[in-house]
Amino acid sequence: MKVAFVTPELDPLVPRTQLAEFSRALPKALCSVGADARVFTPRTQGLKVDGLTDLRHVGNVAVRDGESKTTFSVETANSNGLQVVLLGHPTYFANRNPYGNDEGPYTDNWRRYAGFSRAVLESLPLLGFEPDIIHCIDWTTGLLPLLRELEYAEAKPDHPAAAAGTFFQIHNLAMQGLFERQILTHVGIPLRLFQFHGGVELHGKVSFLKAGCEFATILGTHSTAHAQRIQQQDRGYGLESTFSKRAKELVGIPSGIDYQAWDPSNDPHLAEGYSLKDKLLAGKKKCKQALQTQLNLDKGPRTEIAAMIGRFDADSGFELLAEILTAVLERNIEVVLMGGGHPDIHARLRTIETTFVGRLRVIDGYNVPMAHLVMGGADTLLLPSHYHPGNALAAIAMRYGVLPVIYASSGLEDYVVDLGADPRAGTGFHFASFTSAGLLDGIDKTRTLYKDAELWRAAVLRCMKEDFSWQATAEEYLKAYRRVTRRTKPTKSSAR
Repeated sequence: MKVAFVTPELDPLVPRTQLAEFSRALPKALCSVGADARVFTPRTQGLKVDGLTDLRHVGNVAVRDGESKTTFSVETANSNGLQVVLLGHPTYFANRNPYGNDEGPYTDNWRRYAGFSRAVLESLPLLGFEPDIIHCIDWTTGLLPLLRELEYAEAKPDHPAAAAGTFFQIHNLAMQGLFERQILTHVGIPLRLFQFHGGVELHGKVSFLKAGCEFATILGTHSTAHAQRIQQQDRGYGLESTFSKRAKELVGIPSGIDYQAWDPSNDPHLAEGYSLKDKLLAGKKKCKQALQTQLNLDKGPRTEIAAMIGRFDADSGFELLAEILTAVLERNIEVVLMGGGHPDIHARLRTIETTFVGRLRVIDGYNVPMAHLVMGGADTLLLPSHYHPGNALAAIAMRYGVLPVIYASSGLEDYVVDLGADPRAGTGFHFASFTSAGLLDGIDKTRTLYKDAELWRAAVLRCMKEDFSWQATAEEYLKAYRRVTRRTKPTKSSAR
């Protein structure tokens, strides 16, 4: 299986968001299970070339830019075993970031990424690469499936792009790449496609994200539950009917985590390693003791420690915890909060911290070694967000034997089996009502189970058995890719 993986970010070359890590980890995992995956990314400002090997200029490609053409350079390199293709442009990307600057998004992002998408397609014969799949991610690559269909599928049957299917990954549904209608003629999209049903129109503007959702062979998101949820009214950011129409072509695949970076059996940040071989969890108990010592928490081996890692804001669900934090601490639960937020929030937390000495510790910002220490010593991880764009924290927690507490409709319910509904298979706790009272009810469920040491230990061991490795994730993507290659997507007469 040959895969052209197209992304605006790539760790460690262009790290901007979590997308950069995903764009590195998945292609590497695909290669580990036998695929030939190559990553195509723009050569943006500050791209870190120090870690690249075998960097060479392959040639140039000329692509449409309004009524004329513009030229992109094509370079290949190796980044820690991953084959990378860099598409460079002297004004669109060389001295600019992927999305924008301190003043906001670049106003010509539509032009930049229309050109980039065309450059990716035109670079294929130059590279001698004939992909089975072109994997596109988010709005920056949204035009690519449409351009492939308009300009290659039948018009250039001998071109490598003509035979390639497209897999469009929805990583961030809120960022839709919305631009004015006037850009259509410049980027070569027929005006008749400026329509909502089967076209690129959304909220009265051209949506690059919608273009990808309408014209890709198969669509993908991060979980089965999320794939279902975005078809529901007011949950798909205006694209609910598009997702419902394409329900049979919409798949949900969980992301993996790096088990080399997150492995409690040999984690250098832990007081002692532990694994499934440690049936009595003696190593985890020592990690808990070390966490209590490090953070000056009360020493109590049978005192539950609940942790929350993330921003102290509404997106993380922190407002629910803030309303009940005192009630939680009064329940003889020790709480560790790690993250950033408004100074006023930190000031209030510090006040509570002085009131509940030995029960609450607040860690300002994200600290990698401390995050490992917290995962090693905590019993539960609070994930009260209304919506989770990925499963990484929950998956890491379970790897470390930490039971997640989640909102039942957050998208994590695919990964975290509710102990309340299934005590024999459960790996965490769901709370059904997205309210502070609902979260408190979920935390109370943890207290009830925690009183039974044997049942708790069994749940911890079940969590540690879960496999969220990137290899398992890659196998699921290969299954989805095979669906792409099996499906002959009919050419839409409206697109020609």
